[in-house]
Amino acid sequence: MFGKLTLDAIPLHEPILVVTMIAVALGAVGLCAALTYFRKWSYLWSEWLTSVDHKKIGVMYIVVALVMLLRGFADAIMMRTQLALSHGGAEGYLPPHHYDQIFTAHGVIMIFFVATPLVVGLMNIVTPLQIGARDVAFPLLNSLSFWLFVGGVLLTNASLFIGEFAQSGWVAYPPLSGIEYSPGVGVDYYIWSLQLSGLGTLLTGVNFLVTILKMRAPGMTMFKMPIFTWTIFCTSVIIVAAFPILTVALAMLSLDRYLDFHLFTNSLGGNPMMYVNLVWAWGHPEVYILILPAFGVFSEVTATFARKRLFGYHSMVWATLAITFLSFVVWLHHFFTMGSGASVNAFFGIATMIIAIPTGVKIFTWLFTMYRGRLEFTSPILWTLGFMVTFSIGGMTGVLLAVPGADFLLHNSLFLVAHFHNVIIGGAVFGYMAGITYWFPKAFGFRLHEGWGKASFWFWLVGFYLAFMPMYILGFMGMTRRLNTTSNPEWVPYLQVAVIGAVLIGLGILCTVIQIAVSIKNRKQLADHTGDPWNARTLEWSTSSPPPFYNFAVTPRGDRVDEFYEMKREGLPTAPERYRPIHMPRNTGVGLIASALLTLMCFALVWHIWWLTLATFVGAIACFIVRSYDEDTDYYVQPDEIEEIERSARG
Repeated sequence: MFGKLTLDAIPLHEPILVVTMIAVALGAVGLCAALTYFRKWSYLWSEWLTSVDHKKIGVMYIVVALVMLLRGFADAIMMRTQLALSHGGAEGYLPPHHYDQIFTAHGVIMIFFVATPLVVGLMNIVTPLQIGARDVAFPLLNSLSFWLFVGGVLLTNASLFIGEFAQSGWVAYPPLSGIEYSPGVGVDYYIWSLQLSGLGTLLTGVNFLVTILKMRAPGMTMFKMPIFTWTIFCTSVIIVAAFPILTVALAMLSLDRYLDFHLFTNSLGGNPMMYVNLVWAWGHPEVYILILPAFGVFSEVTATFARKRLFGYHSMVWATLAITFLSFVVWLHHFFTMGSGASVNAFFGIATMIIAIPTGVKIFTWLFTMYRGRLEFTSPILWTLGFMVTFSIGGMTGVLLAVPGADFLLHNSLFLVAHFHNVIIGGAVFGYMAGITYWFPKAFGFRLHEGWGKASFWFWLVGFYLAFMPMYILGFMGMTRRLNTTSNPEWVPYLQVAVIGAVLIGLGILCTVIQIAVSIKNRKQLADHTGDPWNARTLEWSTSSPPPFYNFAVTPRGDRVDEFYEMKREGLPTAPERYRPIHMPRNTGVGLIASALLTLMCFALVWHIWWLTLATFVGAIACFIVRSYDEDTDYYVQPDEIEEIERSARG
């Protein structure tokens, strides 16, 4: 009845996991008790869990991502500590099978459940406001996308307490991820958590592509959109084109594991290199899914705090479009060492070098925007300046790795690990931190505390260089990836410095937590009543902070780039004499319920509980069928209600 699921699946023999289970259980009980004591369940359900408001969905994405950042960082600390301790005959404190699960989970969590939801959270909060829309094109689909992502989070974390996670690395190459070498449920948890969250991301890409193409404000042509919206548009194009490739690759791996198709079994007519090609045909565009929105953030932040127009708007747009196209023709540089041949390696090496050109254009655009500007050193601009130095270093090491001969030596070393973190942390994460700080007052009506924000930046920056610069050196010294013990005493000092860097990054994360807590406590002092706390330039700032659920009482126009800046120069528009009714969608729990059923279905697939798989799949389909017959899915906000909301916002 319960398939492969037995009591033996609970890892009571692992002390670290038992302590974690107890801590999570106590935390969950405490949270439920607090919600019950303060009678917040009804509010939570009606205002947040069933919300189709893009702003609230964006906030929930970011909250879950920050929680998973703590989980992913805990994995990183354990890995760094293990390597620093396991030398001179000592084996460290993590057994090999546990260490392999940790480094696999770390990669999966940081890419799929931290970086990606931070992107999607920012695009949810900002994009509709920047284009003058009242919501996304498909609000229910947006809710479903979020809850599918949460389902993937829950499945990944469930593997801590029931069964195991994959030990195959975060890209799960066969044959190691096949049933012969990974007979447990770890790879199955990996497959179904990524299928759930990947489906949510794909639906988000479709949603925002349609939203940007069809719901822009009157007068806002494509070349009058803010740069952040341009980067989200290109990101959505990449998502729609790339994520089906991941879906197919994981489906084929599932067929190998569940039905013995042997699509990737070399000795039985399959080809494991096909999986590697499919994964990286998705995987390298995914890098630009993560970095392009950060480029958009830096463009908005630089123009705002330099108090200038963005230098080279059109060159920035064309550079973004060039990166979007070229992101699909560089994937093979991830496996130059696999014997594809000199001609193939040469093509992809040259393509990799070419894609650095539009990125360089962006760097010079931001530099020229700052040049002779009145630069204000707020925390968002510090994140931007830190990015420009750090990402440039990562880009230069990337160009080195684009040379197939050099890659043959460095590919399987810590040099590559350092490069990857150099561009993802120094580029994407720094961008998200700048974006969260920059748009926080728009989302909540008060600023984040600047002192704690700057402290977080400096801990992150110094910690990053201490944690990852030694890895470049270790790569040149010959230390390979995926080691859980070391035997070379010359490596040890560098590994110990890396631990110190990781601790400093942890302090940076702690500063962010304190920053949010202090800001909430002092929100009255940090509140900004002008709606324009950062001398902002684009259309989202033309509504109140935070915006009402309908965003704009009167649909704005977007006739110029930096429309809000131009409106301020001409004098802010006064309220209209008469408001018109606004058509809005109602909140619904369909996305949450359907996603819960699909998550349970995937859990049943992991453990081969076939009756539960069928029942939950039918239940999820039934949710959408019932929803399609619901006539009460939207409503009109009446003029008197709008007038009252607007009066309160202005007050």
